[in-house]
Amino acid sequence: MANVNIKFNGKDFLLSCENGQEEHLEELSNFLNEKFDNLKNSLGNIGENKLLLITSITVMDEYFETKKKIDQQKNEINKITEKFKELKSLVYDYKDIKEKEISNLSEHLTNIKNELETYKINYENLVDKATSEIESFIKKHDTDTQVQ
Repeated sequence: MANVNIKFNGKDFLLSCENGQEEHLEELSNFLNEKFDNLKNSLGNIGENKLLLITSITVMDEYFETKKKIDQQKNEINKITEKFKELKSLVYDYKDIKEKEISNLSEHLTNIKNELETYKINYENLVDKATSEIESFIKKHDTDTQVQ
């Protein structure tokens, strides 16, 4: 434990604190002494006990107001976090829907390509068959013409 000499309301006090907390204790006591002096100057000398009570209430009021603001900010952060989670969920849902649409379109494109390939093969076979029949017809016609 460390000891710190504190001056409050013109009086010296020796206070103990954890090692390494000396500077923080001095900062707190200076803050409290400043509050006390400000109230003493504004209210006059109404007695040390009453001034200490009013100073304590003033500090506690500031503490509770700050705590209330922090709690409000926490609630806002929680609301924003929930909205973010909801938005994130919507984005993932949208992504899944679009990926499914892409997959369906890709499958449809593959089916169309396969159909086109089938039509191409059928067309080529039809052209080959027609060519063959025309050649046969021409040969037959040429032989018929030569025989006469």
